Amino acid sequence: MSGLVAGAKKVFGRGAPLDARLDGLEKAVAAGRGRLDDAVVEPAAAVVGRAGARLRLSSEHTVVALAGATGSGKSSTFNALTGHDLAEVGVRRPTTSFATACVWGSDDGSGLLDWLEIPPRHRVLRDSMLDRGQVDASLEGLVLLDLPDHDSTEVNHHLEVERLIGMTDLMVWVLDPQKYADAAIHDRFLRPLATHRDVMLVVLNHIDEVPAERHTAMLNDVRRLLATDGLAGVPVLGTSARTGHGIPDLRQAIGKRVADKASMRSRLAGDIAATAARMSEHSGDAAPRELATKDRRELVDALSDAAGVPVVVEAVRRSSAIRARRATGWPLTAWMSRLKPDPLRRLHLDRGRNGKDLVAAARSSMPTTDQVQRARVETTVRDLCDGVSTGLAQPWVRSVRQASTSRFADLADRLDRVVTTTDLGASTTPAWCRGVRVLQWVLFAAALTGAIWLGVLAGASYLQMPTPGTPDYRGFPVPTLLLVLGAAAGIVLALLSRVLISIGSKARARRADKRLRAGVAEVAEDLVVTPVAAELEAYRLTWEGLRTARG
Repeated sequence: MSGLVAGAKKVFGRGAPLDARLDGLEKAVAAGRGRLDDAVVEPAAAVVGRAGARLRLSSEHTVVALAGATGSGKSSTFNALTGHDLAEVGVRRPTTSFATACVWGSDDGSGLLDWLEIPPRHRVLRDSMLDRGQVDASLEGLVLLDLPDHDSTEVNHHLEVERLIGMTDLMVWVLDPQKYADAAIHDRFLRPLATHRDVMLVVLNHIDEVPAERHTAMLNDVRRLLATDGLAGVPVLGTSARTGHGIPDLRQAIGKRVADKASMRSRLAGDIAATAARMSEHSGDAAPRELATKDRRELVDALSDAAGVPVVVEAVRRSSAIRARRATGWPLTAWMSRLKPDPLRRLHLDRGRNGKDLVAAARSSMPTTDQVQRARVETTVRDLCDGVSTGLAQPWVRSVRQASTSRFADLADRLDRVVTTTDLGASTTPAWCRGVRVLQWVLFAAALTGAIWLGVLAGASYLQMPTPGTPDYRGFPVPTLLLVLGAAAGIVLALLSRVLISIGSKARARRADKRLRAGVAEVAEDLVVTPVAAELEAYRLTWEGLRTARG
């Protein structure tokens, strides 16, 4: 867990909701970076950094900012709350873009003020004054800021107001009875901060300039406008910095927020929730997806076809059958079958032991992937992406698609490597074939002996030479029996072996298919599935993080 969340736990204790929400937003930012628009992610990252920094600073101080337009009496209200003329008052716009800070308590909050970037000459320690005994103890830990006018013609003033509003724990908006409906403050500041209603007060200053009988109606009208801005329930107080009317109520309201130490917590929670809501609008809120087994299987099928696995499997079956027939067939016909080309050798997939075979194993003569196979791979990958990204927001659909094709350039080489390096199990013949071969040669030798014997007898008879006696077995001459039975038995044995050869070659083809598909599955996992799964995991982390951050 990051130092930001560790800071939250240090302040609020283990298991506090805020630390989990901050951790969720931080995870969403990390997972969404590079996938979601930077215009959405960077502000969220800024909130994470700002919240973490605020938590690592003082939890004993509550930063309260007085904001308002020129002439609203903001600086007069600041002086009335502090009890001293610390801020310049007048209709002339301020000449500085820095805020003025007044700190209540023995701790000057220098670390916090440095973080707020308040210059030292604009800082005042309230307890450093001679009226130490008159300081309101309920304001212990208050850091009160008098911000520049938000409607100033100076751009620096606008920037400073916007910066500090984003860093304060409690915002007090000081409005003027004549300009409280001004669209500038409602559109630019109040309405965008609707999620921060719990850390906001609204003060209608110069209430003494309004007839007493209209006070209630005007305050109600301010409340109506705030409700339109999404800020229903925000406290609205009528004050007069000049006469002191309502200032004690304002001081009490601020003191209550300072005493319960909840403003900082509420402000950070509001920042996190608002930022998470904006990210969710861009990221979407569809439930996370996972790649199904069916998706993986269809992808492997398409890549297997593109790699020529069916061609290789058929070559394994035919090659196994040819080699087994050579081993078990009638020696004369088996020798003639050597003239037939070996399917695996033609594909340069024969796994021999000599140097030529080893060189051939480094390359293949597989047919080049045609347009139909390539189109099937692309269609399968696209369908896979469409299936897992259905319902996701467009940024995630785009990132999933890009991830699925990000390593397509390596696909052909990796598939060819699978075909050329996988042990197809067709380089040797079964042991029973070797036994049949020995028997075939025995039968062939018997038939050959009989043929030679009969030839000798026939030659002697032709030359009218004395012929030796011919033994017989149950009335049949032995040479004839050797020739006929040896040839017949060899042919029958070859035919019976073909049945076993057919079964065995199909079994070898199935094993080769399984091994090749396992290799293709590894390629699919590495080049397509893993990148897509990484994007889906990033979406899951973002989705879960934003749900946690929104509370």
